[in-house]
Amino acid sequence: MTVSAEGAERTPGGLAALLIDASAEAISAAAGHAGGVYLRSGTPGLLRLAVLEGLPGPLFRPWWRLHVDRPFPVADAFRLGVEVVLPNATETMRRYPQFAAGLPFQFGSLYVPVTCGSSVFGVLTVLRPSASDATELLPVRERMAQVAKELGSALRILEDAQAPGVLWDAGPLSVRPPARRRPSGYLGRFAWDPVSGVVRAEERLNVALGTVPGEAHDNVAAFARAVAPGDSDRILAALREAAGGRPPALPLYVRAANGALRLVEVWGPYDDAVPFGTAPVRGVVLDPGESAVADVAADLLPDGVFCLDRLGAVVYANPHAARLLRRSRTELLGRTLWETVPWLNQPAVEDHLRVALLSPEPVHFHILRPSAQKHDPSSSPFGGDWLQLSLYPGPDLLTCMIRPGHGVAERASDLPDAQVLAEPAGASSLAPLYRPIVLAIALTEAVTPRQVSAVVMRELLPAFGGRRLAIYLLQERHLHLAWETGFPKGFLAPFEGVGLDEGLPGVETLTTGRPLFFDSMQQLSDAYPGIALDATEGARAFLPLIASGRPVGSCILGFDRPRSFSSEERAVLTAMAGLIAHALEKAQRYESEAALARGLQQALLPRRLSEHPLLETAGRYLPGTQGMEVGGDWYDVVPSGDGLALVIGDVQGHGVQAAATMGQLRSAVRAFALGDRPPDEVMSGTNHLLIDLDTGLFASCCYIRLDPATGVAQAAVAGHPRPLLRRRDGRTRLVDLPGGVVLGVDQQAQYPVAELLMEPGAVLALYTDGLVERPGVDIDDGISALRVALAKAGTPGAGSLASVADRLTATARHMTDRPDDIALLLATRRSTPLRGK
Repeated sequence: MTVSAEGAERTPGGLAALLIDASAEAISAAAGHAGGVYLRSGTPGLLRLAVLEGLPGPLFRPWWRLHVDRPFPVADAFRLGVEVVLPNATETMRRYPQFAAGLPFQFGSLYVPVTCGSSVFGVLTVLRPSASDATELLPVRERMAQVAKELGSALRILEDAQAPGVLWDAGPLSVRPPARRRPSGYLGRFAWDPVSGVVRAEERLNVALGTVPGEAHDNVAAFARAVAPGDSDRILAALREAAGGRPPALPLYVRAANGALRLVEVWGPYDDAVPFGTAPVRGVVLDPGESAVADVAADLLPDGVFCLDRLGAVVYANPHAARLLRRSRTELLGRTLWETVPWLNQPAVEDHLRVALLSPEPVHFHILRPSAQKHDPSSSPFGGDWLQLSLYPGPDLLTCMIRPGHGVAERASDLPDAQVLAEPAGASSLAPLYRPIVLAIALTEAVTPRQVSAVVMRELLPAFGGRRLAIYLLQERHLHLAWETGFPKGFLAPFEGVGLDEGLPGVETLTTGRPLFFDSMQQLSDAYPGIALDATEGARAFLPLIASGRPVGSCILGFDRPRSFSSEERAVLTAMAGLIAHALEKAQRYESEAALARGLQQALLPRRLSEHPLLETAGRYLPGTQGMEVGGDWYDVVPSGDGLALVIGDVQGHGVQAAATMGQLRSAVRAFALGDRPPDEVMSGTNHLLIDLDTGLFASCCYIRLDPATGVAQAAVAGHPRPLLRRRDGRTRLVDLPGGVVLGVDQQAQYPVAELLMEPGAVLALYTDGLVERPGVDIDDGISALRVALAKAGTPGAGSLASVADRLTATARHMTDRPDDIALLLATRRSTPLRGK
């Protein structure tokens, strides 16, 4: 079963139900905060978070996708097929520093591969309170291993019954975990049939509602009114959402006719075989008991109090909290905090929320609330007033206290661009201190100067409240603009290509190696009289980009308002500039290597294909567009005895080594073919050569020796996709050829030879997997699509095979995110010689 982005919202059945249940059981077994399941995706080597239970999905977006080669615990569990146990933050930092830097909080975690036989479907994970060591978690590990084993068996059954592969290509389903403590006042369960509209309730629930015991309710609206007359619309909406296939709805706190508080929970059907909106929706009505008294008491508190569930939704807010957040209680309840209060939707607040969700200690910080009106005389000079927030973690809820932040304006005067301040007293988020580490981690995946610049914009600007960024690179003693954002259009044009003798701050910071900070535009103007300014107000930081003692360029960071730079900020910005410089230097080397590899590959590919009067051939090669490296795909047509050898191959990996290995293999195959060796000997000889070269790489290959006069062909395959054959009547099939293992693995490998016949007018298509593989699409579907396209191409006339090759590669040619190289070789047999051949 493949879950697509389009179908994610409608997939709480089958696969989703298995994952949700397994996550809930694992969380319960481990006494965890949260958990989830990563599954394989349609992109080879990429895992996706399918279910996240107990944490808000948006706050953990950086961990939604993970490559199996990354140094992260989930990747190791999947790739190595072993449990990964991290009992506490210290062990996490020791073994997985990159992962710990992104989530620098006090928690432990466990990761168990989900397997069945030789298949690894994904990884079951749980985040839990810290433990002293791994031995303390032995019972937890045993239970999680059992849950993972049962999930793997269920996924195998699902895969065999419904689809060729269990894959996940959507965002995660965010699910509320089962509550640790159930409310004491159980009133009864009910079930609603969306088709008939009938509601059947337990006898005790009917008694509590004052309706006839044992009788069904033939009107769902009447049932909702009996539960809570003033909140019946909310109950109906929750029932419809559950029937429509949404994840379990938010527990509803409603009022009975006598004013007593009631809690209503509903959940939808989990059966893929039943269309959404037709299966029963079940629910329960509870009497919260003492919590109702607590609500009344909290309503009377002078401080603001509100509560968030594990997904960030507001489940309670007293009147004072609603006033301070400038939202009515109706607007707050049932919505996520960042959805209903937009000015809380900022990275620093996300940091604090992550701490509170994953750590046991309370978190305290101040936040700048924007002015209610543009010219509010009561607001602070920084455009609003400060509020103090305290977050107190609990097993099921975060209890939040909010009050005016008196006396904070003086502290904030040193940081007028900051919107969030950590509170010294009490625990606070350490995440802002990890900004350089987070930037370093993000830069590891940037391979071009443009990608480096994009990461800097994404990580550096929000961290310091900047609005403008420019990055210049040094080339032949001149600075050239590589990236800009936020500056007025055309403002930076006069500074393009300035020499190192110009009296400009962007030049001086590079030539002296010292960062320059200007608290105001007036300071900048005084230091550099006559310099063009892009604004009258603001502040600027000019950072030298120097790597390994060599100048790389300079970075300009702009702020819209005057501000001072503390010594700590200057040190952090200088450190970040060093990280950026090293990343840019690496990217420039990467581009140089890619250019070398690209040139090498172009030189190694055939400039023209060998010809025969009775055979026309056409080849195409398209390099991958993700990253800058090239791969090892190749094709060739070589004279062999009285016929021609058609060859296509693919060396594992990318870069100069892959291209060089490709050239060696191509030369070897040509030598064997020119000697008129049979296909099995060509494959065996090339296999021995690759093993002797000891490159650590392997390669696939398809070799077909064709006699154009008779149409008889002999073929051998080494781990390569089978060719397609289009008959002159249009029928197109995948040629069924026996195959051997890929080249470079087994010294004793055998490559059986099969025979096929090409009639006049037939077209043979050899291709590499880059043409038929797409993220989220099974390779068999890709081959089927190529077969259909070849069938529709028609019988090529003389000299028109090249246009057929262009049509077959047209879609791929216009893709901007090709993950792999593409090679295609076409051959068509003629009954009469081509003119001029």
